[in-house]
Amino acid sequence: MQPKVFLKTLKFLHLSLVLGLVLFAVIAYMQNSEITAQPDSNNPFLYAVPIIAIIGYFGSQFLSKKMLSKITSNLSLEEKLKKYKSASHVKFMIIELPAIFALFAFYTTSNALPLVIAVSLIAYLFSQKPSLNKIKADLNLNKEDIKALES
Repeated sequence: MQPKVFLKTLKFLHLSLVLGLVLFAVIAYMQNSEITAQPDSNNPFLYAVPIIAIIGYFGSQFLSKKMLSKITSNLSLEEKLKKYKSASHVKFMIIELPAIFALFAFYTTSNALPLVIAVSLIAYLFSQKPSLNKIKADLNLNKEDIKALES
């Protein structure tokens, strides 16, 4: 796997996930005629969405750091990139699933709280955009690997 192809592929996956969530959010918003901000104590979605969002946020950080910590310096650049790609996929998925759940909750309840949480998760996912600098920082690459990654 060539490093430039690797980065383009990872960026494309990330952008696809973000755009898919944005599209779902726009569709859900357009389908709701009356959006309310009133709390509804009988609706379990309004309790589950924030809890699942918090678990997704912290879980994505925890699991990706744990997976990245298993990447040792004695591995080849290709192996490091494969493990980084897996960690990124897990991080993106763990952020995306609570966002989808929040958008579904918004779509079914017309309550603004799940929409606000979903937009926050989408913004966080967007901020996780892969870049060459992030890869260098996350993997603690040696000089040879950095040279190969930049070429």
